[in-house]
Amino acid sequence: MAEDIKEELPEELEEEDTQKGMFMTFQTANEYYGISISYVNEIIVMQPITSIPEAEDYIKGLINLRGKIIPVIDVRMRFKMNQGEYTDRTCIIVINVKSTTIGLIVEKIAEVDTIKDSEIMPPPTLGHRNKEQNKYVYGLARTGNTVKMLLDPEKLIEDEDLEALLEDGA
Repeated sequence: MAEDIKEELPEELEEEDTQKGMFMTFQTANEYYGISISYVNEIIVMQPITSIPEAEDYIKGLINLRGKIIPVIDVRMRFKMNQGEYTDRTCIIVINVKSTTIGLIVEKIAEVDTIKDSEIMPPPTLGHRNKEQNKYVYGLARTGNTVKMLLDPEKLIEDEDLEALLEDGA
């Protein structure tokens, strides 16, 4: 009987790893980014956004998604780029991060890529006096002819901003 349990364990572990190495990739400005698919709930079309007074510029506001109020961040503005125009390709990637559901506004979805840990390189530190410039990007991966920057979604939003959003959105 103990042997049966040992045989079943590897299968269960394999099922848990089905999302390992899978990244939802998207384009913002002229760059491609990836976020581990384990964070992604869904992708939705742009929604009407209710702005929050005195919020950081990159926090666009709140949306109502099937009765749940979700804060929305413009990824382009979070990276200190000029705000782009929203088009019919602009969408919101709904993710779970730090036990909270958050929407990320991106210009367009690229694809789901499988990227092995061995294919992920650390971001270069050239020209950066400190790691502040790379605080959102934990790695780079080449897929086809494109280099994609892999994001740490937990660093996209400051804890203080998250707390303020939860208070305002509650």
